[in-house]
Amino acid sequence: MTVGIKQLISLDVFNHLLSLPVEFHTDQATGGVSRKVTRGTGALSSLSFFLTGNILPTVIEIGLVIAIFIKFFPPIFAAVFGVFVLVYVTFTVVVTNRRQKLLLETNKRDDKGSEQSIDALMNYETVKYFTNEDFESKRYQSTLEKWADTAIVSNKKGANLNMGQGLILTADLTALLALAVREYLNGAATLGDFVLITTYLNRVAIPLSFLGALYRSLKQSLANVDEMFKLMEVENDVVDKEGASELCCTKGHIQIKNVEFAYKKDRQILKGISIDIPSHTSVALVGASGSGKSTVSKLLLRLYDVDQGMVTIDGTDIRDITQTSLRNNIGVVAQDSILFNESIFKNIQYGKPDATKEEVYEAAKLASINELIEGLPQGYDTEVGERGVKLSGGEKQRVAIARMLLKNPPILLFDEATASLDTKSEQSIQEAIKTISKGGKTTIAIAHRLSTIVDFDKIVVLDKGKVIEEGTHEELLNSCGAYQKLWASQSGVGTANG
Repeated sequence: MTVGIKQLISLDVFNHLLSLPVEFHTDQATGGVSRKVTRGTGALSSLSFFLTGNILPTVIEIGLVIAIFIKFFPPIFAAVFGVFVLVYVTFTVVVTNRRQKLLLETNKRDDKGSEQSIDALMNYETVKYFTNEDFESKRYQSTLEKWADTAIVSNKKGANLNMGQGLILTADLTALLALAVREYLNGAATLGDFVLITTYLNRVAIPLSFLGALYRSLKQSLANVDEMFKLMEVENDVVDKEGASELCCTKGHIQIKNVEFAYKKDRQILKGISIDIPSHTSVALVGASGSGKSTVSKLLLRLYDVDQGMVTIDGTDIRDITQTSLRNNIGVVAQDSILFNESIFKNIQYGKPDATKEEVYEAAKLASINELIEGLPQGYDTEVGERGVKLSGGEKQRVAIARMLLKNPPILLFDEATASLDTKSEQSIQEAIKTISKGGKTTIAIAHRLSTIVDFDKIVVLDKGKVIEEGTHEELLNSCGAYQKLWASQSGVGTANG
């Protein structure tokens, strides 16, 4: 039962975290979130065990002992025993609650250590580039020392709690035994009564002591569970409307109408831009870094909602469409495509989990990576490593492109998709993109390297969140505007800066 509960809640937390918007994940450190979930799910098992296997039987036993004292012995026995139980419970609750702040602080420092260690391990290449192994070790050591300092203080508080509980139990037993001796000496109790009293006291003293330890464990478990459930309380502000429709068989006509957007209130990114992307055409977004190009793609995927205006596909506001169906109709290749720690085959198949081998191979051919894969000792079964570290940047990118091509959506979005490729591979991919685009696809490309988008149907130039120019490559060159200057600067060095 405990395993089943842990499994269900772990799955619920995992699903909730995946459903949260991009903003949540960009603000959170993966190591810290992972640590909270691990502690929380582990605490659930402890809670279930404590509640069913220890606490309830102990409470029942204490109640029965009090009832026996009331029925068979003078009222003073039950009164003394009840008072000491009350003092014991009050002392345990008060001291444990004071210790709770230390436990929470210990957890925070534990999270910080997990964040630092995972961050360093995931970026181990950067650590080695700058020979900062000692720096990372000392930084992690410093965090562990802070965690240890707090944990030691917490343990000392726990030891004081144990001593106090022991003193209370000892005083309780001493008082009740003194009463029993008095009753025996006065002839009001037999030797059998005395033995019965001491037997019941021993029977309840050990569980009562154990109950105090359980309460401390419960409080710690509840603190861990509370941190996990706080993740569950994070609300998703990008949600489907009630009765949202499905987007299917789209023509791919995209319109961005007077859109304004800001990630933070004090930093406006898009300032009333309007872009028309007709069906089955190729449109490129260009401009300096920070001009809003990538933001447009995030709004199209509805990773964020617009502040003003709207984004429509085939005349329908994307806020009226389910997010799942919207993203099913858009294929994305980002500049920094991340692969899973699986084989090349599984990474490509991720674009269409039920794809056949033949479909995966065909997608790889379109992405100009089939020959390279087949030349590897393990071929398509080659493991790519975490985040694809075993492949070069260009190889990773082509696997990502193959993954998107396998998905075969009506709308293609390339965010600097060829930036990591050599000239030959880039030309090959561009030819593939052209072929696919002419096959009834709407293609959007975000580009810095202008040579990759000269054949696009339309080029839109952004600057500081506004559309300042748009037209074909030839039209923009002839207009002698911002695009012409950008083209001249890139042509002057033979290539663009990524």
